[in-house]
Amino acid sequence: MQSKSPDQARKFSARTLLCSALSLVLLASAQPGFADVPPTAKVNTTGLAVADTEVTVGQLHSATGTMAISETGSIQAEQLAIDQINAMGGVLGRKVKVIKEDGASDWPTFAEKSKKLLVNDHVAAVFGCWTSASRKAVLPIFEKENGMLYYPTFYEGLEQSKNVVYTGQEATQQILWSLDWAKNEKKAKSFFLIGSDYIWPRTSMKIARKHIENFQKGKVVGEEYYPLGNTNFNSLINKIKIAKPDVIFAAVVGGSNVAFYKQLKAAGITADKQMLLTLSVTEDEALGIGGENLAGFYSSMKYFESLTNDNNKKFVAAFKAKYGPKSVIGDVTQAAYLGPWIWKAAVEKAGSFDVDKVAAATPGIEVKIAPEGYVKVHQNHHLWSKARIGMAQADGQFKVVAESPELIEPNPFPKGYQ
Repeated sequence: MQSKSPDQARKFSARTLLCSALSLVLLASAQPGFADVPPTAKVNTTGLAVADTEVTVGQLHSATGTMAISETGSIQAEQLAIDQINAMGGVLGRKVKVIKEDGASDWPTFAEKSKKLLVNDHVAAVFGCWTSASRKAVLPIFEKENGMLYYPTFYEGLEQSKNVVYTGQEATQQILWSLDWAKNEKKAKSFFLIGSDYIWPRTSMKIARKHIENFQKGKVVGEEYYPLGNTNFNSLINKIKIAKPDVIFAAVVGGSNVAFYKQLKAAGITADKQMLLTLSVTEDEALGIGGENLAGFYSSMKYFESLTNDNNKKFVAAFKAKYGPKSVIGDVTQAAYLGPWIWKAAVEKAGSFDVDKVAAATPGIEVKIAPEGYVKVHQNHHLWSKARIGMAQADGQFKVVAESPELIEPNPFPKGYQ
């Protein structure tokens, strides 16, 4: 065999490397999605933080303050969804980067941070808020700056915006359905309404009162509100004892729940003597309250960690693998998990990150992997979901004792309740 000269050897090596490089390019282009990544100029015409390989979104929750007990789960679930989306190749071939901001349980801070995310950071979407007060504080900014907010909390309804996707329940799915359950299944006729003192509890109880008095022909025997962070409920407990309602209907939020339920038990108000139905206690709050202080009371939610469907088994396993075996998952945590998936589906349906196109593509999106079960997005940007009642257990979990037979159509503006 004839040996090659040094020049021939160098040329042969160069040709070999070139051929190898071309082979790698051709192999990569044959992989799913490689050739489908659209150019940035096509998918981002409004100056959002979208590059050739990356898209930036925002997270805006209370990592500190009285609402952190409720919002930490949302932060975790959204990050889990984003991690899973990135592992699948991202959105339109772009990995998702997250800028995290802390609303600090303070509504003006939420407004300030939302403006930073939209105006300074130009994020493509924001996953955030918990209380209605925080949502109301940021809504004008999202509408003015044309941002997209994915809001995970059950809320009072009476709102609809092109710039918000509401992944939690609204009043007809949570409040009205649970009150009808209490009347029909527990023969409840009298109710004592309790809430924290801000928009969601007050509006929710206004809706509840109208339903009880005008539609059920029942009676409201008391109605009380307490500041966020309040820890003294002794006078309230005395009023409850005097009123003797069939049901305590509660919407106390955040850290106040710990004091509220511990003081109820200390005063002898337990499930064997008094029915209590809450709109605001999930597994997240139960972790702080202690299951022994909740056992036997009822909670109205669309999701409980104890659901046994295959979607939920996979979700719970992934969540605990990431955040530890002792972590818990509540209703809002699960609804927060849906936000990034709905955004991804809408972006890919629209073929664009532009907010107007994403908003237009959102109705009709189906989430077949939802831990709560199949859900879909209504034209009004709320979700068709089931309603459920869970009975609190001593271990902090909930046993599902009632479930709507079908998905309930969201109706944020029910007649006769405004």
